[in-house]
Amino acid sequence: MSTISGNAAAVAVRPVEGRSRLVWSLLDAWVVCRRNLIQTWRVPELLVFSTIQPVMFVLLFVYVFGGAINVGPGVDYVDFLMPGIFIQTAIFGSMVTGVGLAEDRQRGLIDRFRSLPMSRGALLAGRTLSDLFRNVFVVAIMLLVGIAVGFRFGDTTVPAVLVGFALMLLFSYAFAWVSAVIGLSVRNAEAAQSAGFIWVFPLTFASSAFVPVSTMPGWLQAFAEHQPITVTIDATRALFLGGPVASALLQSLAWCVGMLVVFVPWCIRVYRRSTGG
Repeated sequence: MSTISGNAAAVAVRPVEGRSRLVWSLLDAWVVCRRNLIQTWRVPELLVFSTIQPVMFVLLFVYVFGGAINVGPGVDYVDFLMPGIFIQTAIFGSMVTGVGLAEDRQRGLIDRFRSLPMSRGALLAGRTLSDLFRNVFVVAIMLLVGIAVGFRFGDTTVPAVLVGFALMLLFSYAFAWVSAVIGLSVRNAEAAQSAGFIWVFPLTFASSAFVPVSTMPGWLQAFAEHQPITVTIDATRALFLGGPVASALLQSLAWCVGMLVVFVPWCIRVYRRSTGG
């Protein structure tokens, strides 16, 4: 709580001249982002438990199911699996945004921030940005886990790999705004967590994360091939392993832009309505 008070004081005493409103909004967002990062650093269990679940998925699918899943000639299952695990980890990490906002509102912290002379959108931008930074750390850990179990980049280039990770983080950032809408629309953090995972889980498993879409029933393939998680995994997989990437990449970028265009304004409206502002 002292950290929040200190940050609040830092915002409250700022001068009002000399910088544009946009600059102050960005600085306000950074204050909120820094507050959330400090909170995560002081509670390392948040990061530990964020990595345990994806590590368990890796071990389960590689060593239990991997021998029974055929992903095509010349492709090791672990190489097929890890891009899906990366995306899954990033998406599940973005669900923390909604849980965190619901918890802050439940504890009255959002009302405290609203009483300060700061940008109305700073809380939302700072929250999503801090969760993006946390996702970078968790995905980096998962990359090390993947390498440990045999994952290797294929016939690709360093720029392509970097584009793959950038796409992954952009996708998780777009999903964070979806999660933020959910978190601000429910009564508490427990409801936000349940409401988030109840649709993310089936959407993730009905994708190309763990098995090729071609192995699914015909009625499911039409949905699975074009949903946002599948096209993002396919684009990332092609960037990491080599292969045609343009179509999946463009579809994934379109989904990211679409989610941001829809859910950022929606989140702001829900935030103002839920806090009476």
